[in-house]
Amino acid sequence: MSIAAQVEVTHKRDQSKRRERLFYTGMAVAFVVTVFAGFARTFYLRPHFQTQPLIPLLALHGIVFTSWIALLLTQTTLVATKRTRTHMRLGVAGGLLASLMIVIGTVTAIVRAKGPSPVPGVNPLSFLTIPLGDMLVFATLVGAAFYFRRRADTHKRLMLLATIAILPAAVARLPFAFIQQYGPLAFFGLSDLFIVPCLIYDIVTRGRPHRATVLGGALIVTSHPLRLVIGNTHAWLVFATWLTHWS
Repeated sequence: MSIAAQVEVTHKRDQSKRRERLFYTGMAVAFVVTVFAGFARTFYLRPHFQTQPLIPLLALHGIVFTSWIALLLTQTTLVATKRTRTHMRLGVAGGLLASLMIVIGTVTAIVRAKGPSPVPGVNPLSFLTIPLGDMLVFATLVGAAFYFRRRADTHKRLMLLATIAILPAAVARLPFAFIQQYGPLAFFGLSDLFIVPCLIYDIVTRGRPHRATVLGGALIVTSHPLRLVIGNTHAWLVFATWLTHWS
């Protein structure tokens, strides 16, 4: 290979790495902005908008889930700055944090189902399929991400998708009237839009979508209408009543 050809190959490789760093860090920043905007009034800036303090469970829920978003941003930044050893060491903490999120998220969803529904006119027991579905999809994608942790291309895509899976709660609280008007149709639809740049990035950099993006994205999207259907069945209402009875 000539020197000119070697320079060209190196240049293309550097461009690819630069695009990768910008994409993953940019997505993490977008998650941070979305979560902060969604929960600003009820959590991050709560003292400025509400006088009633959060119950300890909701406060813990907010801290744990915020830690996940902060960790994701930290991890993408570490990779972008080529500090991969630190990134790998933090991966253990990420696994423990993800496990804690699943437990806290599930318990919080069940406890809140005993109160009024976040969506007016919807049975809170039916609505319970939404947060529990988030936890199930998140657990599936995070579990797959850790299983494929030695395959960086698959691992990092699954971690992004796992975070997208838990965004509906933040999107549902964005201060836009149409979200309140259309409920799950709006906050699920807007959350799913985060999958689009993942597909575009794959097509631009690989020429086709990565299998992890396709399968993970499909799991997220198809789970949304499925939850709405299940939530209105008699079997689910009986099961949800049993769950809330023991909480």
